[in-house]
Amino acid sequence: MDIKSLRLFVAIVDEGSFAAAARRVGISKSMASKMISDLETDLGTRLLTRTTRAVTPTAAGHGYCAELIEVLARLDAATEAVRAASAHPSGPLRLGVPVQYTMRVFQPHLLRFMEEYPDIQLDLVLDDSRSDLSRDGFDAVIRIGRLEDSSLHARHLQDACILLVASPDYIARMGQPRRPADLRDHHCLHYTNLPGTGTWPMRQGSEVIYQKIVPTFSSNNGELLRALAVSGKGIALTPEFQVAEDLAEGRLVAVLTDHALPGVPIHIVYSSRKLVTAALAAFLEFMGRLDLR
Repeated sequence: MDIKSLRLFVAIVDEGSFAAAARRVGISKSMASKMISDLETDLGTRLLTRTTRAVTPTAAGHGYCAELIEVLARLDAATEAVRAASAHPSGPLRLGVPVQYTMRVFQPHLLRFMEEYPDIQLDLVLDDSRSDLSRDGFDAVIRIGRLEDSSLHARHLQDACILLVASPDYIARMGQPRRPADLRDHHCLHYTNLPGTGTWPMRQGSEVIYQKIVPTFSSNNGELLRALAVSGKGIALTPEFQVAEDLAEGRLVAVLTDHALPGVPIHIVYSSRKLVTAALAAFLEFMGRLDLR
């Protein structure tokens, strides 16, 4: 039993004719006859009396049609309400986002999104750990780095260059590292949310190597590590967007630039392409319009 058969049955009762009802719903008369026959078989009762002159509902068919008219009207009203909501998205939208990426790159775009969609209630959780979509109840999360294989869907936002940086004062005191292995003799400020234990990913030719380091200081907060680097406490491995202003104003300088990691991807990750809320669909469409390069 499907909704098309139910709508066809109501049309036949209304038109008093299989042929007219078939034309109304856009199918052949033979298909209409088969669909009603299947419906009657499913219900275990005859719904229509067929003669050469007319088609009329049986007593059971008459009562069934009256119920269906009301049910289909409610269904149509609910469908239109959902379509209207999609045209004017509203409701909650819970996002898990990295702290410094949000504060230094994403924030102005969020303000624009709020202006465009004032009926969407944003719930933003700033956390640099890899948030779990289902466990933490997020509609979507933003992730920096290579994605693990999963059943989740992702939309690429941009690529971020990863740099090694230190203050000019630190370089003057401790010297300039010339190759990745030199980092073993330097004060390293380590971001603990990086994958791998006590290593930094670096480019060597066309390959990525993982250089062993001995951290002087470790933290899961990138802003604290940036501040320590600016104050001359060591070398930090950091996304360029986090230190762009410091580099431009000379508070930090890039080191081992030939070994920087270009193009670390940033994605929006969500659970389904089909069953997204109107609020999430609006957010994905909005993000698709941005140029974050």
